[in-house]
Amino acid sequence: MTGLAMESSELLYHLLLDRAIKVVIVVVAVGILALGVTVIWRRAGRTKKRPD
Repeated sequence: MTGLAMESSELLYHLLLDRAIKVVIVVVAVGILALGVTVIWRRAGRTKKRPD
């Protein structure tokens, strides 16, 4: 490979790696958010008896 082709190949690798890391961070953050909402929802609890 020529120098320019090698540099653009490395750049593409780093860009794809950066994108993959960002996707993983977002997926983990959404998972933690869902877990937090679930815990809060259960702790808040709703009474089983509804006033008529």
